[in-house]
Amino acid sequence: MTDRYRTFDLDAPEGREAYFLLTGIVVPRPIAWISTLAADGTANIAPFSFTTVLSSNPPVVCFVSSGVKDSMRNAQHQGDFVYNVGGEDLLESMNLTAADLNRDESEFSWAGLTPVPSDLIKSPRLGEAPISMECTLLDVISFGGGDGNMVAGEVLRIHIAERVMTGDRVDPEKLRPICRLSGSTYATLGEIISLKRPNRQDLIDRGMQPE
Repeated sequence: MTDRYRTFDLDAPEGREAYFLLTGIVVPRPIAWISTLAADGTANIAPFSFTTVLSSNPPVVCFVSSGVKDSMRNAQHQGDFVYNVGGEDLLESMNLTAADLNRDESEFSWAGLTPVPSDLIKSPRLGEAPISMECTLLDVISFGGGDGNMVAGEVLRIHIAERVMTGDRVDPEKLRPICRLSGSTYATLGEIISLKRPNRQDLIDRGMQPE
C-alpha cells in the first residue's frame, strides 16, 4: 500500500495554518504549568505545551510563550518561575487557568488553587501539584518576529509528592500526566511500553548487520 500525501509550504502560511499543522504533528506534548509573580504581587499560573528539558547538567527546562504573555513578562521581571506538573485529577483546573484574565487577576483565585511560597525564589509553587520545580531565569530567546519566545530556567530545587514516586524515581503510572494534542484535545498516559535500547552487538545478534 502506498500512502497519498498532501504537501504544505509554510514559508508564507495563511492565517494559523502552521500552528494547527505543527500542533497536530508534534503530539503528545507534556504540559508545563508555569507559576510566576507579577510586579504588583499578583500570583499567576498558566499552562504551556511547548516545553521540554534542555539540559540535565546543569538542569535546565523551558517553555515557549506565543507572544509576550504574563508568565514570560513576570519571569523576566522577577528573574524566576516555577515549573509545575499536574496529573489527570487536575486537568479541569489546568484548563481553567488557560483563560485570558486581566493582568491584575490571579488564575489561582479564579480556579480555586493554592499558591505556596517557594523555598529559594519569589514565584509561588502550586500547592495542588504533585511536582514543582523552582527555576531561576537563564534566558529568553525570541524567534522571528517574537511570536515564539523560549523562556529557559535553571532548576534549583524540585518538590515531589511521595504518592507519585516508586523508590527514588517518579513513577509515570502514579503521576498520570496529561498530554496536549491539537485544538482543545488532550490525552492520558495510556499503555506504557518498555523497550531496552539496543547496542551494536544486539543488532548483529538479530541479523540486522548490513551486507
